[in-house]
Amino acid sequence: MPKEPSKTSSTSRRDVLAGAAVAGLMLPLAGTAHAAMKDHKHHHEAKHAELVDLALVCVGSGEICAKHCIDVMATGDTSLTDCLISVNEMLPMCNALARFAALDAKRLTQLGKVCIDVCKDCADECDKHADKHAECKACGEACLDLVKALERLTAA
Repeated sequence: MPKEPSKTSSTSRRDVLAGAAVAGLMLPLAGTAHAAMKDHKHHHEAKHAELVDLALVCVGSGEICAKHCIDVMATGDTSLTDCLISVNEMLPMCNALARFAALDAKRLTQLGKVCIDVCKDCADECDKHADKHAECKACGEACLDLVKALERLTAA
């Protein structure tokens, strides 16, 4: 005679389906709540929202550029080695800048000054390849956009 499965130690198919149905009903509600929070304006809105946005654009374009450099280098072409190095230096700097800007950290201006140099180095290196590689061009442009905003911050 076959042994009956324990009702306390296993999850029935019905339980899994019921859980999935509940989750399916909750997802649209979660999306609606997220949209409402996104559109809701607080009186203490981020002071440096533009810097946060520009730094994160830099990070996004830098990640794409780094992946492109790796792909090109995998073919044996090492012409993008210095580009990859500069992007890899820029990425953590811009991540830190985004965090400092979001927090309105007291050392934001000092970090911004260093970030200007790092982003200029990255943009200079990317510019060498911009005519042949759209990923490098986009990364360099993102870095220069951030540099302009940081120069306004550090001049104030």
